[in-house]
Amino acid sequence: MVVKVYGTAMASASRRVLSCLIEKNVEFEIIPVDLMKGEHKQPEFLKLQPFGVVPAIQDGDFILYESRAIIRYYAEKYREQGPDLLGKTVEERAVVEQWLEVESQNYHPPIYNLVKHLLFHPKMGLPIDEKLMEESEEKLGKVLDIYEERLSKSKYLAGDFYSLADLTHLPFTHYLVNDIGKAYMIKDRKHVSAWWDDITSRSSWKQVLEI
Repeated sequence: MVVKVYGTAMASASRRVLSCLIEKNVEFEIIPVDLMKGEHKQPEFLKLQPFGVVPAIQDGDFILYESRAIIRYYAEKYREQGPDLLGKTVEERAVVEQWLEVESQNYHPPIYNLVKHLLFHPKMGLPIDEKLMEESEEKLGKVLDIYEERLSKSKYLAGDFYSLADLTHLPFTHYLVNDIGKAYMIKDRKHVSAWWDDITSRSSWKQVLEI
């Protein structure tokens, strides 16, 4: 059954989902939702995602939204297909979940602020909050220092295997490194830099960037 992904392939959250689907060899079809035209706020899309943000997926009769929930769902549903992205033991699974929470609660808020203001605000003619940028970079730097310590002891965040904990970082860190002039935040940390080079070299991510 072909999974329908409602959204745009350029959206960061959509990229998180597409990367997981490709890793798990799940066939999908992107159903375009034009954000510039406000289609994500129209009644038809709001039936799938009542908060009006992309993506949402339709898997047969099953509908799900929130990208981190979606990647957990597919990693579980197709556990025996493609690489194991969840961990083989209860303990490994718990560590994957721990770092997924770290990403959503500690890593994402400051990097989101940086990307939103430095990449998207200029395109929309909106001002950049310089104080917020300074605070966000400081917060993200402290988080990355913790990552550096962690990655000095293991190849990936949850251990020696690539997992959802790593995958979930791809979209926004891509912006940080390639689009807003903050690559040094990754490159100046030896182990974080090696980890980033590793996870961005995966075929699945390269395919996502080509969609």
